[in-house]
Amino acid sequence: MTTTIALAGKGGVGKTTIAGLIIKYIVENKAGPVLAIDADPSSNLNMVLGLELDWTIGDIREDLLSQVQSSLGMGGAAMGTLPGGISKRDYLDYQIRSSVSEGDHFDLIAMGRSEGPGCYCAVNHNLREVVDGMSKNYRYVIIDNEAGMEHLSRRTTRDVQFLLIVSDPSLRGITAAERIASFRTELDINIENAYLILNRVVNGIPAAIQERIDALDVPFLGVVPASAELVEVELEGASLMEIPNDAPSYKAMSAMMQKILSG
Repeated sequence: MTTTIALAGKGGVGKTTIAGLIIKYIVENKAGPVLAIDADPSSNLNMVLGLELDWTIGDIREDLLSQVQSSLGMGGAAMGTLPGGISKRDYLDYQIRSSVSEGDHFDLIAMGRSEGPGCYCAVNHNLREVVDGMSKNYRYVIIDNEAGMEHLSRRTTRDVQFLLIVSDPSLRGITAAERIASFRTELDINIENAYLILNRVVNGIPAAIQERIDALDVPFLGVVPASAELVEVELEGASLMEIPNDAPSYKAMSAMMQKILSG
């Protein structure tokens, strides 16, 4: 059985860092192979994980559409065959599997750039099916989502066991978290559990922020403290997989993962 963990929150609150810490925890505890999906068009989860990124799903999608438009002389994206007889579905399957960046007990695929002009419905449907088919081979799938959460159902058709809403200790971050929490039930996927994580906390949670947290209709999972180790990793572009296990941020995230994954 595959456990899917998705992260959401306002841009700049540290979702990618949290995703990296989660992947490190799962790998360190040998809980099973991990597929990381970078669903943010900026595609920087690979840097956090210490992997090269040469080819994204967005690149594959645009290449396929270019071939369709060239061969048919039209802007549509109907799924059929390409020159040479290969089906577009088989082409997508091959290219996506070839785009996987391999780490130590984890793999990464990046969604890349957003759609340009044209019809993407058929292509996106097949992309979801290919990615979901791949996901079945992994014990855990971690989705680092773009700001907000409105595009999550376009990235996967899988149920999400854990939605982690990430905020920093700011009113703007908490306001975004409230919005995400309020419309999570409107997506075309089933979210089984949702939690709030407060990131980059210095000297405790401000009273005004705590009041807003208490009013949320999702449980508060915990705090990731601001730490020199994380600042150093971010400044140097180093891999979070190398952060010491006794780093406060990693210890805090490990405790949260133990809480939700051991249940």
